[in-house]
Amino acid sequence: MPNQKHILIAEDEEGIRDFIQCGLTDFGYSVTTATDGLQAWKHLANTQFDLVVLDIRMPGMSGTEVCKKLRALQGYASPVMMLTALGTTDDIVMGLHAGADDYMVKPFKFMELLARIEALLRRVEAMEKSKTTSYANLQIDPVSHKAIRGNVSIDLTTKEFRLLEYFISHQNEVLSRRQILKDVWDKNFDTNTNVVDVYVKYLRTKIDKPFEQRLIHSIVGIGYVFGIKE
Repeated sequence: MPNQKHILIAEDEEGIRDFIQCGLTDFGYSVTTATDGLQAWKHLANTQFDLVVLDIRMPGMSGTEVCKKLRALQGYASPVMMLTALGTTDDIVMGLHAGADDYMVKPFKFMELLARIEALLRRVEAMEKSKTTSYANLQIDPVSHKAIRGNVSIDLTTKEFRLLEYFISHQNEVLSRRQILKDVWDKNFDTNTNVVDVYVKYLRTKIDKPFEQRLIHSIVGIGYVFGIKE
């Protein structure tokens, strides 16, 4: 399955562990399980997971200890969800201070856990996309809202900048006008509006026409693709 997310579930209670594993598998996730903290750490030391679920109270090594060691690993920034049966403030604060991103108090409903997991994964994806600030000889500055292509500084309006940022984050993807409207403009816009075409024209005038290499390309009947055509 393309882009399938891999999740580690570390929980010493078999019933809860199997409950979470079955539910996540049904929703298309790849799941690895651990029955205690030491086993969880062995998995984490050898595999990059997209998300980690740790029970706080586990034999061998607590979830808090595992999380601390995980956060000490260079480049391992995957989100961590803590599970606690106590729900006390001290337990929750301890887990968050160890580097956890969220927590769930047992018992819990699976759909709530799923919603929390999906929210954490969306946050990671958004952060990764926001890091993309350049393409070929084009760079954008999120602070000044300017673009630089080659050695030329280009002033952009707020909406032009947002559109260009969106194109760079989705480089080489075919984007429909409806999709661009939904993500760059208000979701409730009239889909018959030509605002996307108007702003694409503005962008082309500034970042394409003065240069030999075109970056914004029209896809007839669909929308646009941003990138260098070979």
